[in-house]
Amino acid sequence: MKIEQIYTGCLAQGAYYIESNGEVAVIDPLRETQPYLDRAAEDGATIKYVLETHFHADFVSGHLDLAKKTGATIVYGPNAKTGFEAHIATDGEVLKLGNLSIKVLHTPGHTMESSCFLLLDENSVEKAVFTGDTLFIGDVGRPDLAQKSDLTMADLAGHLYDSLRNKLMTLPDEVTVYPAHGAGSACGKNMSKETVSTIGAQKATNYALRSNMTKAEFVYEVTDGLMAPPKYFPENVRLNKEGYASFDDVMNRGAQALSPKAFEEAVNATGALMLDVRTEGEFHQGFIPNSIFIGLGGQFAPWVGALIADVNQPLALIVPEGQAAEAITRLSRVGFDNVIGYLSGGIEAWRTAGLELDTIESIGAEELAKNLKQYDYSHVLDVRRPSEFAAEHIKDVESVPLDFINDYMGDLDRSKQYFIHCAGGYRSMIAASILKSRGFEKVVDIKGGFKAILESGKFETTDYVCPNTLKKQKSKEISLG
Repeated sequence: MKIEQIYTGCLAQGAYYIESNGEVAVIDPLRETQPYLDRAAEDGATIKYVLETHFHADFVSGHLDLAKKTGATIVYGPNAKTGFEAHIATDGEVLKLGNLSIKVLHTPGHTMESSCFLLLDENSVEKAVFTGDTLFIGDVGRPDLAQKSDLTMADLAGHLYDSLRNKLMTLPDEVTVYPAHGAGSACGKNMSKETVSTIGAQKATNYALRSNMTKAEFVYEVTDGLMAPPKYFPENVRLNKEGYASFDDVMNRGAQALSPKAFEEAVNATGALMLDVRTEGEFHQGFIPNSIFIGLGGQFAPWVGALIADVNQPLALIVPEGQAAEAITRLSRVGFDNVIGYLSGGIEAWRTAGLELDTIESIGAEELAKNLKQYDYSHVLDVRRPSEFAAEHIKDVESVPLDFINDYMGDLDRSKQYFIHCAGGYRSMIAASILKSRGFEKVVDIKGGFKAILESGKFETTDYVCPNTLKKQKSKEISLG
């Protein structure tokens, strides 16, 4: 028996490869299928099942391509309705895999088709449970993504409460818990950095599994403080339900190396958004005017999904040498399949061709302190998440989270000087690039972010959040719901 967790940090996502006696089940695979095919070939095994814990919202699964390439059966739990051939399992149904058995546990709540897969060994001993977005390490799945006219967030949370207590908390304490996500995913709000645990450990430490917790308490605590989900989530759900273009076709279409002239012509002809995926340091030194920075070094794909409203938006890439395939792959994971090509030779080729470049000023915390003798604190934009801002921030500065930067545009003044910071520098450069592309010429990035601001000792900080900021933030979040 082999159980392998295949964890992808950019998406904070865990897929699973299970092999027994020459048969393989893959749970919640990513869009690119080759890693699973390679593992099966190394084991001399056949992929028999592709098990989906639910219709994912935060990434496009590889279930269709994997099934087409291997003949594997796609399996969902009860209530799933697909636009392709799949086996819709019943609650309690047992699937045979080599010497092992996999029992389907229907656990509605995150979504109504959500199911967990309980692995039993050759002696029918319960060994591990693959919990999808039902149970995370330290948290549970958010119950607001599958709301409908006849199904509220509270209704879903109530189902989740029952699923956890009637299906998962009744398992032996020693059963290993393998969730679909870890810290950094937008599918929960309080996930641990750990990606493996046990039922017993979660009953002892997970706030949502307290033994004396009432359903009303659970509903309140699980739904309290949820940020609005990223805008790309509904489109990813649709693709996972109905189908999508072959990953191989997406790669072939996007991997077009374009000379500077051809790149410029293609952007003008298609209205493509120019996406620069280098580091923030490289970007601020010189970039193509009106391009937007989202670096491959951070949580690239989720930020693309959160900030680019239309997954069908044509994209033209500026990438470091040899990283075009990685960028196209990671974009496809969140449904952004319309890459028209990339700049051959990168920014150096653009510079050598004598074409225009723009820059963004980047200063340190001490220089910011000097500048603020001239400007008041309304000129500082803190683009960290609301929870980070609430923990500690520069006194008198308001929260303008990067997640919702597009919705704040109408509140900002294009004639005003803005100093932008996040925690370390990645998100602030994204925000600065977006503002610059929208006509905000006076934007300055703060190198090192809030960490450098604290270390400078030049600023008074507080954890007090003024009511106006809370009201404004709440209204922005609700408008995106």
